[in-house]
Amino acid sequence: MTSTVVYNGGLRTTCTHLRSGSSFETDAPTDNNGKGERFSPTDLMATSLATCMVTVMAIKARAMGFDLNDVKIEVLKIMKADPRRVGGIELTFHIPDALKGIDEKTKAIMRNTGNTCPVQLSIHPDIEVKVDWGGWGI
Repeated sequence: MTSTVVYNGGLRTTCTHLRSGSSFETDAPTDNNGKGERFSPTDLMATSLATCMVTVMAIKARAMGFDLNDVKIEVLKIMKADPRRVGGIELTFHIPDALKGIDEKTKAIMRNTGNTCPVQLSIHPDIEVKVDWGGWGI
């Protein structure tokens, strides 16, 4: 098993990663009867794309002899109604100045690595994903 999810009442859950024991709580969003005081399940879906992209990019960067420290990604989740679902995810990368000057080939490798991460490849094609690569844009 990977994790457990316990419903705590009040539209909240506690999620525990079994191998490490680390945990976090979720909450329903304010537009769906919750308090919006924690990540919602759909927030986690959108955020998992950003974490997956930057993680595989960091693995590739390490193999190429540099690191991605301080890369920041802003995540915007766009909901659709009827049926209620995630309709879009917009990511905006903020690349530190120290990494903006890398060569175009390396930037392309980083973009390709991020765009082919496991979460990206698992997202249904009806969900529109837009990525602004910031200082690594094409």
